[in-house]
This record gives sequence, structure tokens and C-alpha cells, in this order.
Amino acid sequence: MCMTQALRRDHRSGKVVSVRQPQDMKACDALIIPGGESTTISRILVNAGLHQAIKKRMEQNDIALMGTCAGCALLATELSDTKGDVQLLRAMEMQVQRNAFGRQKESFERFIDITGFDAPFHAVFIRAPVITKVWGSCKILAQVDKKIVMARQGSYLALSFHPELTNDLRVHELFLQMV
Repeated sequence: MCMTQALRRDHRSGKVVSVRQPQDMKACDALIIPGGESTTISRILVNAGLHQAIKKRMEQNDIALMGTCAGCALLATELSDTKGDVQLLRAMEMQVQRNAFGRQKESFERFIDITGFDAPFHAVFIRAPVITKVWGSCKILAQVDKKIVMARQGSYLALSFHPELTNDLRVHELFLQMV
């Protein structure tokens, strides 16, 4: 199941749209930056003018953001392993290490405890990053073996895992409550 399908399964009012150009942002109260390759996503955001459009909405404090996997890295203030190849959104007071759990073959699934959830969440980690530290108003919501895999700061949510790959919609519901 992709992120769009997961959001459409949540029967709240609203509309799910793909954002490809800066003008598409006008119709959005919330934006999910998906997994993939952070360098590539960063280049696409910059080249399409979306990086600046997102930053403008952040300055106006009128958008909720969720980043999964590579999107988590893009929400960070710092990357621990960067060579200047990624232009970060600097939305959250956190540092992220990309591919911290290893290569594709080290991908895994695990039930994790998430603050505020009444039961463990089945999380899918694919070449996942780790949030190496948080500060300021950024709060840890979940960890795996003392490694931070989920954090929240205001209306921004960062995840090392892919919630859209399960049938459990609680992470998406949490995000929609933040809008």
C-alpha cells in the first residue's frame, strides 16, 4: 500500500493530492515527504521550486509535515553523514544519519512502542535512517534498541520507517490530527 492509498483509507474529510509544482502547495494543509533516496528527493524539490515553497509555508507556520525514511532525513536540521549533497528543510531540531541500519539486505520489521499508542506498531525499516539526537522542542516518540526512529516537533513528524507498508493507520491518523 502506498502513502496515498493509506491516507485515502482513513475516512476523514479531505482530499489527497500529488504535489509536483509549487502551485500545488496552495491546496495543501499537510505534506508527506516519502521514502526513497534523500539526495534525489532533495534535488527534485530544489529543481521544481518545491523546497522554497515548503520553506515559505513553514515560515508562515501553516503546514503540517511528515517525513518517512528519506523524508525524515530531509526534515532534519543536520545530517551526521552529509557531504553537502542534500539541501535540508531544517524543519526539526534533530540530527539524522542516513542508512544507519545498513544496506537493503539489512532491512527488517519490528513491533515498536510509540508514545501515545495503546499497542505496539508494526514498523517496516528499509535502508532506514536513525535520528541520532534531538534538542529544543523536538521530542522522541519511538526507539529501536535505543536508536531514535520517530520524533515530533509541533506539527512536524519524522519516521525512520514506512507506515504505509502496513495496514495499521495509527501513524497516519496521528499525522492528520496534527493538521
